[in-house]
Amino acid sequence: MTAIEQTEAARPRGTRLPRRARRNQLLGAAQEVFVAQGYHAAAMDDIAERAGVSKPVLYQHFPGKLDLYLALLDQHCESLIQSVRTALASTTDNKQRVRATMDAYFAYVEDDGGAFRLVFESDLTNEPAVRERVDKVTNDCAEAICDVIAEDTGLSRAESMLLASGLGGLAQVVARSWLHSDRSVPRDQAVQLLASLAWRGIAGFPLHGSEQQQH
Repeated sequence: MTAIEQTEAARPRGTRLPRRARRNQLLGAAQEVFVAQGYHAAAMDDIAERAGVSKPVLYQHFPGKLDLYLALLDQHCESLIQSVRTALASTTDNKQRVRATMDAYFAYVEDDGGAFRLVFESDLTNEPAVRERVDKVTNDCAEAICDVIAEDTGLSRAESMLLASGLGGLAQVVARSWLHSDRSVPRDQAVQLLASLAWRGIAGFPLHGSEQQQH
């Protein structure tokens, strides 16, 4: 169940909820407001109203608006990192790994809740705590991809990290571009096009210990 679905399920005012359920409800409401309005335009009043709770209840769980935002960032950054790791572990076929990884980014940006906007299109990137989290999710995803490249190619860690950063950046930017387009190219086709582009590049590096290149 997504944070927004949890919000809808737990929204009626006056209902007493366990602390964790209440926290999830508040996070779901905050996500809706932040995605719709941006950080600066959003108000704690709006979030409390959206959640169907009083402001004192909201402040019992989150001392301020930034605390709410950072909690959401932590949740959704971890979600992308786990999706990328799952995609990489889903097969030992490197061509399919590339496609699965590209698809993980497309699935992330296409999620109905719009959480990717908080991570990659935030209006608060000048806030050090936000920038730290955005940089971390980018780095952690690249590290996961780097592990596979380094193991399979025998390239140095630094070389593998450059390639991994390129693949992750490609996936993120193209997925967001596709989402903001008219989407005349269906998602599966878009993923396949991007995966083909990425594979033609990364497949040029021979497998470690072999003179044979992958095709």
